Amino acid sequence: MRNLITGGAGFIGSHLAERLLSRGDEVYVIDNLSTGKLENIAHLRRNPNFHFTLGSISEEHLLHPLVEKCDIVYHLAAAVGVRLIIEKPVETIETNILGTEMVLKVSNQYKKKVIIASTSEVYGKTSKVPFREDDDSVYGPTTKSRWSYACSKAIDEFLALAYFHEKKLPIVILRLFNTIGPRQTGKYGMVVPTFVQQALLNHPITVFGDGSQKRSFTYVDDVVTLTILLAEDSKAEGEVFNIGNGSEITIKELAHQVKKMTNSQSDVVLVPYDQAYERGFEDMQRRVPDISKVDKYTGFHPRTTLPESLQKIIEYHRQ
Repeated sequence: MRNLITGGAGFIGSHLAERLLSRGDEVYVIDNLSTGKLENIAHLRRNPNFHFTLGSISEEHLLHPLVEKCDIVYHLAAAVGVRLIIEKPVETIETNILGTEMVLKVSNQYKKKVIIASTSEVYGKTSKVPFREDDDSVYGPTTKSRWSYACSKAIDEFLALAYFHEKKLPIVILRLFNTIGPRQTGKYGMVVPTFVQQALLNHPITVFGDGSQKRSFTYVDDVVTLTILLAEDSKAEGEVFNIGNGSEITIKELAHQVKKMTNSQSDVVLVPYDQAYERGFEDMQRRVPDISKVDKYTGFHPRTTLPESLQKIIEYHRQ
């Protein structure tokens, strides 16, 4: 099997590439390294079945030969992280919408299946939990750049489903809920690597807001397993799936758990949203997936607990 991973030098993409190579597949990666890193794939480049192209998915001349030679496209390239979204809204919108449009357009020419990595952000600030794939989305006003990411990813989903229904392009959409693991950076606002780095350095662990907001975290190996299972299931084509688990923890509790597991001397400090991001920043109090649909299709439950996940991430950062 020949696989193309857009954004394959990123956190999730590099783990997916690793898994596919381990079973003997051939893997092609394209990444412009805007948020991905060469060190994420350095250990893979010695494998003769691994091929890396430095470039953007908006460069059609690069995308065509890669899509043509591959059997399936895993589209993971996207603008990620709340901080990047706030600081570079134009890049966020253009990368997500125009990049996905190009991937779908080229994939359709060769009728290659596309797995679209979407996000739990598309549910917006709806208070109904757990989130089901067919629930309504509720967004804030366009004057809040916070919502540009959610809207851009929702458009990605609309476009992918349009290609499926109108042009019969096989697609699968995955809504990821707070994936964590080694190689994830805290640079763009990702909470777990940020907390771990702060704790290991005995710096203040900065919790945004009052820390009562709850999240559910899923280890990257479990996300990769579900991604591949759904990619290889023809019945999943044209469907949307929540990828996550239903176990919740408040961000303040998470900070204290990281502090305890690292034996850190750090203080846990609350930072107002206005100070952390922008005035009037809006956040969701809970973001919990209903995973009954993905369970029905795959029978796979996330196996790695949060403490196990944190321990692996702490060891990675210590090294």
